Amino acid sequence: MTTTGLPSPRDGAPGPDEPPGPPTVEPADPTGPADPARPAAPPPARDRYFDLLRAVALFRVVLYHLTGWAWLPVLFPSMGVMFALAGHLVARSLKRPAVQVVRGRLRRLLPPLWLLGAIGVTGMLAQGWSPDDDGHPGWWFLHLGFWILPLSDPPYAEGLPGVHGVLGEDWAAELAGPLWYLRAYLWFVLLSPYLLKLLRALPWAAILAPLALSGVLHLGWISLPGERVDSALTDFSTFGACWILGMAHQQGVLRRLPQYVVPSLAPLIACAGLWYAFRDGFGTGHDLDSIPPAQALWSFGTVLLLLHLSPSWSEWPRRLRRWDRPVTLLNSRAVTVYLWHNVCILTAATLYDRLWGFETLERHVPWLLESIWPVLLLTWILIAGCVVAFGWAEDLAAKRRPRLWPDGRRGGRRHGGRTGGESGGAARHALR
Repeated sequence: MTTTGLPSPRDGAPGPDEPPGPPTVEPADPTGPADPARPAAPPPARDRYFDLLRAVALFRVVLYHLTGWAWLPVLFPSMGVMFALAGHLVARSLKRPAVQVVRGRLRRLLPPLWLLGAIGVTGMLAQGWSPDDDGHPGWWFLHLGFWILPLSDPPYAEGLPGVHGVLGEDWAAELAGPLWYLRAYLWFVLLSPYLLKLLRALPWAAILAPLALSGVLHLGWISLPGERVDSALTDFSTFGACWILGMAHQQGVLRRLPQYVVPSLAPLIACAGLWYAFRDGFGTGHDLDSIPPAQALWSFGTVLLLLHLSPSWSEWPRRLRRWDRPVTLLNSRAVTVYLWHNVCILTAATLYDRLWGFETLERHVPWLLESIWPVLLLTWILIAGCVVAFGWAEDLAAKRRPRLWPDGRRGGRRHGGRTGGESGGAARHALR
C-alpha cells in the first residue's frame, strides 16, 4: 500500500486558532462599571457552528494529505476557513490591549511547536543533520531559531532515512510540512491590530486588498527578494482576505450589507476562482494550492458564504448532538492534531505496507492492501496516540490542568448538547 503522502505544504490545517484551536469567549471588560445589585452574568456560550467548521477542516486536511485528491480543497477550503475563524477570534480579543492579546496568542501557539521541535530536531541531529547542510553554519544556527519563534519556515534535514517498517524516508520533510501555517498565523496575529484599524477605516478596501495583491504577485509585476519573503507574502495575499473577512464578521461589517448581496456575489467570486484554476491546468498535482489566485478567490467566496449563513449555535441542533464529543476533542487538541498528522500519515502508510509481505493477503485481497481507508483509520489511531502523548502541551500553554482526552465528558453533565465542566469551563478559556 502506498500513499501520496504530503501533496502540498500549502494545505494544513490547521491547524492551528488557533492554530487552529477552539473558538473562545472573551471575559467581560474588567474596567467597566460594576453593579453590586446585579449578579455577574455568565460567560456567553461557545459558538458550536465555529467548532463544527474547524473540526471538519481538520478532518479534511488529514484526508487530503493522505490521498492528494485535488477536489478536496474545492469541496471544503480548510485553510481559508481556519484563517477566517482565527481572524474573528483575534478581532474579538482586541477589545483588550493589543500587546496583551498578541502575547497571549503566542503563549498558546509556541509550546506545542517547541515540543514538536525538541523531538523532531533531536531526531534529525541523531541521523546526521549538521550546520554544514545549510551552506554555512552561521545561517544554520540562525534559521534554527525559527523553531523557537517561527517568523519564517523552520529548517529541516532533507532526505533522511526512515526507521525500517515503521517510519518512512524523508520523515523530517513531512514533520516540517505543516509549519508554514504557524508562520503565517504568527504574522497575521502580529499585524492584526493594524489590520483592524484599517478595516474600521476602509472596510472593503482592507478586505479586498490581499486578493488584488495575489493577482499582482501571480502576474509577476512585483519581484521579491528571497524565497522566504516570497512565501510569506504569497501566503498573506492568498489567505489575508479570509483572515480580514473573519475580523469583518466579528465587527459587524457583513451585517450592514443587504441580505441578498452575499448570496449573490459569493458564488460568483468562488466560480471566478475555479475558472482561473481550470484555465491554469487544475488537476492532481496542480490543485488550488499550486494556483494562489484561484485558492484566494475560491476560499474567499466560500468563507464569505459560510459566515453569512452562520447560525451562531450556542447549543447543538438535535441532529448534531451525537458529534459533540469528537468535535469538542478536535477543537481542544487542534494544534496537536495539526502538528503531528503528517508524521502519523507517514507512519500509518509505512506500517500498512508491511502487509504486502504476507503472500496470502497479496494473492487474495490485493484490493484491501491498495485501499486508503485502512490507512486512514490507522492514521487516526496514531493521531489519538499523539493527543494522549503530546496534547498536554496545549493545556500547559493555556495555563490549564493537563488532560489526556478532553472531549467534554468530565466535570459536568450534558444538557441540550452543551457540556459543563471541562468543555464548558476550561475549554472556553483555551487559546484566549
